[in-house]
Amino acid sequence: MDKALILQESIETKILLIRSKRVMIDHDLAGLYNVSTKVLNQAVKRNIRRFPKETFIFQLNQQEKTEVVTTCDHLKMLKFSPKLPYAFTEHGVAMLSSVLNSEQAIQVNIQIILTFNKLREIIVSHKGLQHKIDEMEKKYDQQFQSVFNAIRRLLTPKKEKPKKQIGFLR
Repeated sequence: MDKALILQESIETKILLIRSKRVMIDHDLAGLYNVSTKVLNQAVKRNIRRFPKETFIFQLNQQEKTEVVTTCDHLKMLKFSPKLPYAFTEHGVAMLSSVLNSEQAIQVNIQIILTFNKLREIIVSHKGLQHKIDEMEKKYDQQFQSVFNAIRRLLTPKKEKPKKQIGFLR
């Protein structure tokens, strides 16, 4: 299998939706760049003017950290870390290539940006498909209404029910 394809699949699983933004956690990025999280964050702090807050980078709050650790098996080791992780938006990831100036960082950055673009294309095509279905529905009569309703249900993302907390409440 192609190394770039494997890397792209690995990257796709590490892109998370936090605060309505698609982001990658500092720990995941450090792993892809083959540096420690501490080294990655130090490089960012030395060049902090390149990373506007909220647009390029933001620090997770305790609740977000807990949620990420709970839902992402590969981030379980962050559970006991006293530090809150940083989340990098697509723009922040692009800026990392100028801060981490190694050949591996350049190659990984290219793959990450391509993966973000692929996800954006999927979202746009999904919206385009939804628009086409709406147009077809206007053209055809009621006999096809159940078909359109079934397709619309398949395209609508399922809303997750809030999980009940288990254990003692303080």
